[in-house]
Amino acid sequence: MNRVSVGIFVGGAGTRMGGIAKGALVTPEGDETLLERLVRVSREAIPNAALFLVGSSTAYAALGLEQIDDDPRGSGPIGGLRALMLRARSLRVERAIALSCDLPFIDARVLKALNLPLAIAARVPFVEGRFQPFAATYAPEPTLAAIERVLLSSGKRSLMRVLDELGPDIERLEGDAAFARALRDWDTPSDVTR
Repeated sequence: MNRVSVGIFVGGAGTRMGGIAKGALVTPEGDETLLERLVRVSREAIPNAALFLVGSSTAYAALGLEQIDDDPRGSGPIGGLRALMLRARSLRVERAIALSCDLPFIDARVLKALNLPLAIAARVPFVEGRFQPFAATYAPEPTLAAIERVLLSSGKRSLMRVLDELGPDIERLEGDAAFARALRDWDTPSDVTR
């Protein structure tokens, strides 16, 4: 088994961007939206991947990609990751790559590094002292188990809690300045550069 799925997370309300769907923002080059570019680069770098949009958003219907609803609905990113892992398991893929839709600079080099076979539960970029769970690769079974432990516990239900649960089963993916730039996302209007 050597299949991979890619889930692009589009379900956020874009509140930090003033309600704008972040994937609909225009790339710095100005010829594609962030989501169009991300789909194109993903297909070029990982042509055999099953590609999905994770989360409900009518803003991206024109792309014609299958959308996976969060599971459970309304649970935020952890529900999106759970839905992606459930779909990956149903497809019998060995790994699923989770990507935020607001990655204007991600490139084939990073995607190919994320797509390498997993020896442990997850491969997560570590940039500027922080893990990047929305540009990471996860093995479905151990990740689902970690998500279930977080959902059953009280307290925060963040993706960082899932990474805490995976603990030593995470491979840190680190790189040079170009690698760090490729993983820079657009969370707020001040992040958007031309």
